[in-house]
Amino acid sequence: MRAVVDRIENETAVLLFGDEDSKVDIPLKLLPAGTREGSFLQVSFSLDPAGESVQREKISGLLEKLRNKKERDKPHP
Repeated sequence: MRAVVDRIENETAVLLFGDEDSKVDIPLKLLPAGTREGSFLQVSFSLDPAGESVQREKISGLLEKLRNKKERDKPHP
């Protein structure tokens, strides 16, 4: 997939993706050195199953903490 840098505003690059020119703001520091207005970028995405697993465990732990807190905070008859 390709994107073009439409403009740069306050260290943020405004990228246009695809035929629909979907607009996405990306911090300039995350883009290759030398990126400027009018630059074309090759963009690819890939799934990260290991990262997803870690994130799911993290979220599960947070939900468990919330459930435990609700149980502790319940008034007892």
